[in-house]
Amino acid sequence: MTELIEVNLMELNQLFNSLDPSPFHERDLDHDAEEFIVSWAQEHSRKHDLKLVVHLAKRPVDVADAQKLVANSIAHYFEYRAEMTLREFKRLIREGRASFLIGLLFLGTCQFTATLITPADGNWQSVAREGLTIIGWVAMWKPLEIYLYRWWPLLALIKLYQRLSRMPVEVRCTV
Repeated sequence: MTELIEVNLMELNQLFNSLDPSPFHERDLDHDAEEFIVSWAQEHSRKHDLKLVVHLAKRPVDVADAQKLVANSIAHYFEYRAEMTLREFKRLIREGRASFLIGLLFLGTCQFTATLITPADGNWQSVAREGLTIIGWVAMWKPLEIYLYRWWPLLALIKLYQRLSRMPVEVRCTV
């Protein structure tokens, strides 16, 4: 089954970022258009294929050329977004690895220091030991957050962008 994402526009240029001076096939999508396409794609089941249908109220000079330009632009744009998100994912994993090593060293130092504090009659030793243990584990918060929670939304977004880059695109003129 193929799920449709339909975009209604007055003219083709509304699909693209008007401030982007790049050649047409490399241009950025308009932020609102991208947000619309991505949000609708997220609504559809991952099991189904996607198809983008762009409805134009104003007929372009060459509909076949417009079809090719829009299809290439959409594919190029979402391939680029997938690559950028993959770079962000790799940066996050590197950050997680560095944070994990730093946190682990700090936790080990705190635990070692806590073992040097001998329990005595005073209450401050037990408070210091517990404080060092807590501080050491708090240092592990960031790597645990990265490895448990922050990576999978990026991976899902990469897959979505790749899926959008492969979807067929159709341009229909309503006039």
